[in-house]
Amino acid sequence: MRFPIQSLYKWYRNAIRNPKYRLWVIMGTLIYLVSPIDISPDLIPILGQIDDFAILTIFLTEIWGLVSDNLRSEQSNDSTPSIKDTSGETIDVDAVSVDS
Repeated sequence: MRFPIQSLYKWYRNAIRNPKYRLWVIMGTLIYLVSPIDISPDLIPILGQIDDFAILTIFLTEIWGLVSDNLRSEQSNDSTPSIKDTSGETIDVDAVSVDS
């Protein structure tokens, strides 16, 4: 039973991290959360909300991971000084001989 759940989680994580499918996965997740058609119907008092809570937790965790990765990459790009390419410029140096 553990293998299908892990496979489904890995698929969801890879799909939401892929920019091509990200919007579709987010929309599908939100539609699933508000839809009355669930794995366990919401009419059952406690069991009906467990699957929604689990999916919402996974969804928010993955979205938070995407946002934090994006913020970290922006901070690392801002903190590193840009290196100017000087390969095409000529530098004049005045040389002085030192007698010992």
